[in-house]
Amino acid sequence: MTGTAMTEAGEFWEIYKLDVVNIPTNRPVIRKDNPDRVFKTEKEKFNAVIEEIVKMRDMGRPTLVGTTSVEISERLSRQLSLRHIEHNVLNAKLHQREADIVAEAGRQVNGKGVVTIATNMAGRGTDIKLTPEVKEAGGLAIIGTERHESRRVDNQLRGRAGRQGDPGSSVFFVSFEDKVMRLFASERVVKTLDRLGLHDGEMIESPLVTKSIANAQKRVEENNFGIRKHTLEYDDVMNVQRNVIYTRRRHALIGERIGTDIINTINDVVEDIVNKFGPSEFEDFKMNVLSTFAIEPPFDEEQYRKNDARTSINELNDAVLAAFRRKTERLAEVANPVIQNICEQQLAQGAPEPQGKMRVPITDGKRTYGIVIDMKEAYETQCKCIAKAWQKAILLLSIDESWKVHLRELDQLRQSVQNASYEQKDPLVIYKLESFDLFKAMLGDLNSKAVSSLMRGQIPVQEEGPEVSRAQEERRQRQRYSEGRGQDAVAEAADAQRRAAMGASQAGQRPTMPIRNEGPKVGRNDPCPCGSGKKYKNCHGRGL
Repeated sequence: MTGTAMTEAGEFWEIYKLDVVNIPTNRPVIRKDNPDRVFKTEKEKFNAVIEEIVKMRDMGRPTLVGTTSVEISERLSRQLSLRHIEHNVLNAKLHQREADIVAEAGRQVNGKGVVTIATNMAGRGTDIKLTPEVKEAGGLAIIGTERHESRRVDNQLRGRAGRQGDPGSSVFFVSFEDKVMRLFASERVVKTLDRLGLHDGEMIESPLVTKSIANAQKRVEENNFGIRKHTLEYDDVMNVQRNVIYTRRRHALIGERIGTDIINTINDVVEDIVNKFGPSEFEDFKMNVLSTFAIEPPFDEEQYRKNDARTSINELNDAVLAAFRRKTERLAEVANPVIQNICEQQLAQGAPEPQGKMRVPITDGKRTYGIVIDMKEAYETQCKCIAKAWQKAILLLSIDESWKVHLRELDQLRQSVQNASYEQKDPLVIYKLESFDLFKAMLGDLNSKAVSSLMRGQIPVQEEGPEVSRAQEERRQRQRYSEGRGQDAVAEAADAQRRAAMGASQAGQRPTMPIRNEGPKVGRNDPCPCGSGKKYKNCHGRGL
């Protein structure tokens, strides 16, 4: 070593106040009381781990090797297999045998200790019981293959040995290629070790390295704490919004105050629409009212210009509530005869009370919802419970769909606001402001969609009329003709067409269009469908 290098080495040891008694000029100090065994490369570290496992095994001491990942545990397992060393692996892949492996981890087999390789989570919550011969040999040996990101995890691994007064020992093997050391260790230590010149496989034990490892772990813990704190600050913003949405959803799910919630929702939507348009935008206001509430405004353009905002809100709110009550009464009016008929049939058959559930189809013009009701409740309330069930279903569906979309938007916002740091702005403040605007817009959209569906809700009823009857007759005629019913079927279909046409003219409907027979076409020279064996032109097709 040159004089300059020796001077640098002397300053190096003097700075960190190392015990420099009998220190070789080109070797770092070896401290026997240091619990960490540090190597420069990862390969050297794992070779030393294997030698330590073999040593403890030959002494009759069971060995528990702690790893930070499944990959490392499998790597050690392959190396031990090459050395023909029997061992067990606990890495959450053999959960069925985990209890048996843990039960055998504190024993000897043929005078040699059992070797067990485990990850952080494997075998937690269970004590490794030692046999008397193992206690005499020195107890359980804990070998850590890497320093974890948290000192708490290291202490938990060390605590596997020495339970309830049992003998044991623990040691950690560390290299400067480990993740924790590579990302958070001081570069000064690594450069100094490079200048000292270490042989392959040589172990390093010094307070400097120990301090570097402790500082690396401390930096990792501080970094993880900052990440958790940062995540919590962002989650607090979402938690406020989550409480509002979950409260509304809980009220809709219980259904005790659903009528009040709907009235408040209608009032909010009316107020938003009135405040959105000015006095000169009556046409846009009218179209918005029609698309949202399915009613015409209760005032004309002239009156709309004269009214102030509060007057327009009150008048429109009264009109919407009146239309909503009519819709609710109509639902019960349409469903009640059917429900009453079914329940009376059950009672006539000897049932003590109406039983079972029924699915009532209700549509808002876009989708049809199957509303499940209790037959007994519907019979006793004259089907008024159908409206409540319909309102509950719409509110829950609107809340769930809007909230899912809002959560995706918040995730995208959280990623995009990080760029605000380049403008010397706090991303958290920008996130709070933007998320509030998104939440406000989401509530308005939620209320508008829910009210729009409720105002259009109706039970689909098939109206009987001349056109429906004519369509039914056409289907019957095509079916009979295709089955080859013969001349009687053709005559009957013609009579049905004449009756339908006469009924339409008497009812004052529009002129009846000619009915086209859309059944299978028969050629003039084809066999007649009646089954006579003659050609169609000489049988039923004569004169056509």
